[in-house]
Amino acid sequence: MILHPTVIANLLAAYIGSFMLLYAAYYGVQILRHWNIESGDELQLILERKTYLISTLLIYVFGLQLLSLFLYVFTADALCPLFVGAMCAAGTLNVNAFGYPTLILKVINFILAGLWLVLNYADNKGYDYPLIKKKYWLLAVITPFIVLETLLASAYFLDMRADVIVSCCGSLFGDKSGSGLGSEIASLPARPMMWVFYVAMLITLGSGLLFYFKGVGGYLYAVLSLVTFIISLISIISFISLYIYELPTHHCPFCIVMEEYGYIGYWMYLLLFGAVVTGVGVGVLIPFRHVESLKLVLNGIVNRLALGSVLMYAAFTMFVSYEIVTSSLVMSYEVVY
Repeated sequence: MILHPTVIANLLAAYIGSFMLLYAAYYGVQILRHWNIESGDELQLILERKTYLISTLLIYVFGLQLLSLFLYVFTADALCPLFVGAMCAAGTLNVNAFGYPTLILKVINFILAGLWLVLNYADNKGYDYPLIKKKYWLLAVITPFIVLETLLASAYFLDMRADVIVSCCGSLFGDKSGSGLGSEIASLPARPMMWVFYVAMLITLGSGLLFYFKGVGGYLYAVLSLVTFIISLISIISFISLYIYELPTHHCPFCIVMEEYGYIGYWMYLLLFGAVVTGVGVGVLIPFRHVESLKLVLNGIVNRLALGSVLMYAAFTMFVSYEIVTSSLVMSYEVVY
C-alpha cells in the first residue's frame, strides 16, 4: 500500500460509507417488512422515528458517494508520478487489476445514489411517506454494489506497488497502436462520431423541452438522457479530447482533469453526471404523479429535474462546441481518424 493522504481519504470514505449504509439497510429491511402507516402500534412508531434518522444518514452517505467518484479520479491523477510509465490517472488505474473495475462501479453507484436522493426528496414532500418502500427497495439494490465497490477499492489501493511499470494513456487510448476497449473507442472515426454526438444531443434536448412545456414523453426523455450520457463519454475519447489537447492522436479522457488543462474535465464530467441523474430521475418519479399526497408537488419536482437536465446537457454541448471552435487543431477527416 502507498501511504498518501488522498489514498487514506478514499479508504476512510469507503469504509465509513459502507458501514453506515449497512446499518441503514438493516433498518430498511425492517421497514420493508413491517411498515404500515395506518397502524398505531409501538413497532410502527419506532419505525417512523427510525426513518428520520436513516433518511438523514443516507443523504450524507450518498452525498459522500457522489463526491467519492471525483476524489477517486483526483487520487489516481495525484499518484501518477509514483509509477513508471504513468502520465495521468489512466496509467495509475492500470497499476493492478482493480483500478478500472472500481471506476466503473463508482460511475454506476454515482447514478444509483443520485436516483435514491431524487426519490428520497420526493418522498419527504408527502405527508404519509408514500414512496418509503420504493426507496428502501432501491437501497437494497444499491447496498451490494457499494459494498463491492469498497472491497474493490481496498484491493486496488492496498495492492499498489511503486515498482510496477504501467502503460501510459497513449497506449491505453491509442487509436492505432493500443489494444482494449479504450483503443477501440479512440479508433472510432471523428467526423461520424461528431454527427452522432450532436444529433443525439439535439434529439435529447428537444425531447426534454417537449416534456417540460407539454408534459409528454417523460419516459422517452429519461431513456434518451441515459443514451446521450453514454454517447457523450464515448465522444470525449473519440473526438472531443483531440480539440482540447490540440493533438490528433491524444484521446485520453483523464488528462483533461489535470492542472495544465485548467481542470476542465471536472466541469465537463460534473455537467454530464448531473444531467444523467436528473434526466433519468424524471423517469423514476413519473409513475408516482398520481399518488394522492404528491399530486400538488410532484409535477413541479419532475419539471425542475427535466429543466435542470436539459440545461446541464446544453451547457456541456456549448462547452464542447467552444473548445472545438477555439482550438487550433485542424482535422483532416479524410486522412486522420
